[in-house]
Amino acid sequence: MNMNNNKTILLVLSLFVASLSFAQQKEITLTAVGDIMMGTSFPSKNYLPAKGVDPFAAVLPELLDTDILFGNHEGTLTDTGKNAKHCKDPSKCYSFKSPTWLADYLVNAGFDMMSIANNHIGDFGKIGITNTKKTLEEKGIAYAGVYGSPIAVFEKDGVKYGFCAFAPNNDTPKLTNIPKAVARVKELKAKGVDIIIVSFHGGAEGSKHTHVTRKTEKFYGENRGNVYKFAHAVIDAGADVVLGHGPHVARAIEVYKDRFIVYSLGNFATYGRFSLSGTKGLAPIVKITMNDQGVFIKGKIISAKQKSRVYPYIDPTNAAFKEIKKLTKEDFPEVPIHFDDDGSFYLEN
Repeated sequence: MNMNNNKTILLVLSLFVASLSFAQQKEITLTAVGDIMMGTSFPSKNYLPAKGVDPFAAVLPELLDTDILFGNHEGTLTDTGKNAKHCKDPSKCYSFKSPTWLADYLVNAGFDMMSIANNHIGDFGKIGITNTKKTLEEKGIAYAGVYGSPIAVFEKDGVKYGFCAFAPNNDTPKLTNIPKAVARVKELKAKGVDIIIVSFHGGAEGSKHTHVTRKTEKFYGENRGNVYKFAHAVIDAGADVVLGHGPHVARAIEVYKDRFIVYSLGNFATYGRFSLSGTKGLAPIVKITMNDQGVFIKGKIISAKQKSRVYPYIDPTNAAFKEIKKLTKEDFPEVPIHFDDDGSFYLEN
């Protein structure tokens, strides 16, 4: 056999191996939503929905059409515990005590993982935190974001996921301690997970704070973190997806080093105790497709809305999509994200 034939055989073999590698590459769809507080028995059971009312009924097809589903549980899942906040007027004390029976709706909607790192997880003290963790464990939902449970590792459909969550609040791993967050990501990477997902509850709140400032944000004197610096640092450390929430409004998206970031998913299913006027009523459902190495491929924003005591429903005006598109163009003009009118987006070549 001559040298040319040998080169031809080697070329064919290398192309065959490359094609096998490509064929084995798996695509994963991740769907993410923002703050969830399905109802609270504090300060009155009047803030609970009627039993049998599914908070996610109107958007269920979009939630179920995914490989993995994320949300932030804003508050506790507990039937016991005393309010840990000191308020002169209980009616103005925003402490969230969701009865454990509401957790069944999280299961029905297909939630795989939830952040419990936020400013309401400690509303009912240690028993509230303990019961929230216990409830989610019993329902088979992975969680992270409190001391003692800073990370979670779970497997679904042959993919091993690592998850960690941060906030600037008591009882939670600190969003403001970026070196520690980086260490958590590296800890997950050392466990041999396929995909690392990081969640944060951060940034100033309300319709005046829709922009990513790339600076440390403060709200009512509290350091709410530099969410831009945080997101980039954890991706540099090995994270594949960064999911933000906390401002109660939607914020921009970004693709950094081929990894997806959403800076705030806004409110999603927040019943009775939240102001849902203007942009605070937008409830985006963000879907992304990535490969099994965490590389972003494409995404789509499904627009939903909320009203007072009305759970999320699909919005035909696509207001959430339009808001996120506008903010992304304004805050990250250097990132070549193309948006289609149907809510799809992808990186331009």
